[in-house]
Amino acid sequence: MEKKKIKVITYGTFDLFHQGHYRLLQRAKQLGDYLIVGITTEGYDKTRGKLGVVDSIMTRIENVKKTGFADEIIIEDSPGQKFSDVKKYNIDIFTVGSDWTGQFDYLKDYCKVVYLERTKDISSTMLREQKQHIQRIGIIGTGRIAGRFVPEAKLVSGVSTQGVYNPHKESALKFAEEWDINAYTDKEEFYRDIDVAYIASPHETHYEYIKEALAHGKHVICEKPLVLQRKQAEEVFAEAKEKGLLLFEGIKTAYCPGFQKLLGIACSGIIGTIRNVEACFTKLESPTSRELTDRRFGGSFRELGSYVMLPILKLYGTEYKKIEFDSIRDENGLDLFTRVSLRYATGIATATCGLGVKSEGRLLISGTLGYIIVEAPWWKTSYFEVHYEDAGRVDKYSEIFLGDGLRYEISDFVALLNHHEKNAFKLTRGESIALSGIMERFAEGEQLAKC
Repeated sequence: MEKKKIKVITYGTFDLFHQGHYRLLQRAKQLGDYLIVGITTEGYDKTRGKLGVVDSIMTRIENVKKTGFADEIIIEDSPGQKFSDVKKYNIDIFTVGSDWTGQFDYLKDYCKVVYLERTKDISSTMLREQKQHIQRIGIIGTGRIAGRFVPEAKLVSGVSTQGVYNPHKESALKFAEEWDINAYTDKEEFYRDIDVAYIASPHETHYEYIKEALAHGKHVICEKPLVLQRKQAEEVFAEAKEKGLLLFEGIKTAYCPGFQKLLGIACSGIIGTIRNVEACFTKLESPTSRELTDRRFGGSFRELGSYVMLPILKLYGTEYKKIEFDSIRDENGLDLFTRVSLRYATGIATATCGLGVKSEGRLLISGTLGYIIVEAPWWKTSYFEVHYEDAGRVDKYSEIFLGDGLRYEISDFVALLNHHEKNAFKLTRGESIALSGIMERFAEGEQLAKC
């Protein structure tokens, strides 16, 4: 009696085909006798939140064929198809990479589910000369935002998270184990293995890490605030330009589609001349958090000020006539709640942020013909309304916001690396420098308050 063939199925985008893809298919083939490979369409990838697919589906099919591992190739173009395919093709084993561990356990009632260990080190393509290099990202820091970055980067084509650096070995090892990436405690080894440094360390360390990464010839994505002094910002941007490297401040709101649509509507003239902008972002933090215990570099404005200043700088520009800060401070001197008032030639603005005081967090843009209102969380803009003098007339706008939103900034970063300069306007060097200058002005005011 002929032995039954073990049928295996796996899925993927397989964009910019690389060593990790090759090894996944190789190990999937080794699990059975007959391998079916499902390749996702670009349209389906967009619906599930994957951005920046470069290769056409025909190119991706051809690259999978060239490996020789696929006995059959199918197209995945809709949610729920995996379940249907398992039943349709009488699948014995469903397999994907370990970065999806647990997400397909629902299929265990119908077949065996195997999560294959992820390839942590990505090299150049094994099949052809690539037009676009896979950017290996190394994370500096192991805090909350770093943990949000890894799954978001997974959904952007053209990048791979190589590993994490932390001078504290235990922190690096714990983070690396959680996210199935490499751990580094030696900086030279870390920089040797990456193309891009993502700096997610405490605010006061950004400047030195940026300079260090640029000195090693690496592109940089740095969490906000980029640096805490205007001269530092001017220096690192000049150094990046001189070396032909990209330095990019990661304020995710600047890159999300809804916020870009909002700016477009606000600047279109539909609400007339903008006379007032009010932005508020507050949240309640644990009293033991770094933000509320670091006496030199904590507080609400350093943590949230970049967000509330962003729409003001985008709508009015960086040349304000006057700026004033007013804060409510904790016993340790840190600001629990800060209001920034700005005067421009054509209007006024107020930015409010808090970690120890909760308020209605909204964005209001007032013009001579109407106003735009965005309720919290406006920094994840997905819906806003335009109101006019006629109370019965309200224009409503919506836009998708996926996940934590970091995928938008990562996708734009990759686009800029590939010389798509059309995205450079979303957060300019001048705006990042202005933000650093405002952080410096705030620190000067803190010193005066303590005297």
